[in-house]
Amino acid sequence: MKAFVFPGQGAQFVGMGKDLYDQVPMAKELFEKANQILGFRITDIMFEGTDEQLKQTKVTQPAIFLHSVILAKSLGEAFKPDMVAGHSLGEFSALVAAGALSFEDGLTLVSKRAQAMQKACEQNPSTMAAVLGLDDKTVEDICKSIDGVVVAANYNCPGQLVISGSNEAIDQACEKMKAAGAKRALKLPVGGAFHSPLMEPAKVELEEAIKAAPFTAPVCPVYQNVDAKPYTDPQAIKANLIAQLTAPVRWTQIVQNMLADGVDSFTELGPGAVLQGLIKKVNREAAVESKATL
Repeated sequence: MKAFVFPGQGAQFVGMGKDLYDQVPMAKELFEKANQILGFRITDIMFEGTDEQLKQTKVTQPAIFLHSVILAKSLGEAFKPDMVAGHSLGEFSALVAAGALSFEDGLTLVSKRAQAMQKACEQNPSTMAAVLGLDDKTVEDICKSIDGVVVAANYNCPGQLVISGSNEAIDQACEKMKAAGAKRALKLPVGGAFHSPLMEPAKVELEEAIKAAPFTAPVCPVYQNVDAKPYTDPQAIKANLIAQLTAPVRWTQIVQNMLADGVDSFTELGPGAVLQGLIKKVNREAAVESKATL
């Protein structure tokens, strides 16, 4: 069985998607349609911008979504997954690629999500940190012991968690993690505390847009971030997507569940090869490939 997986924020690079634009007429059409929907030429930033321009949340999220989804659509008949999943933002790419949401509606939601998250970050100065070398429970217990907002936000692979919260709480947690034997507890260059209670204002803002968007049943089960389980029911998919902004990304559990459900090959579609590395750390035997182009 085949799984297609889609990366989240952090995988972007200048030049992403340009070969698709140049070589696939349908891809060029979709990129140009995206420029119209967004109201600015995101392709200029993706293909020839600076790292700084590409790093803005309102640019990064639509850029990664576009690269992933247009690549999936360019595969045509070769895109025949038995299951799909995406890491954080990548869940939107997975839903559009699997036909649960149209390209236009998916892009509009991703753009709204990025802007709402940017706003929430500005309201609450906050950050995230990667913790390496501790088990999940130790990380969770240390987060609970801190006076302030800090939670486990991304379960990326065994021994690699990302925590998310207010600046002071993250600083305190990092010290405690190192004292507990973490190999590293390192602040990340992100705009705010994604997948934590500090994203509540963004969740409220996005909820209306998700509820109003027309979802249909995907062509295959979508394993969703909030509980790592497979879904095909549009109403359940919507509810999980709304919960996703303040809930942790359970990527380790998604990979374990897909393997338990019979997947024998993973293909990562989009920029970078982050998920390929994480999947290999969950299961060294897993067959994984990354595609950033045709």
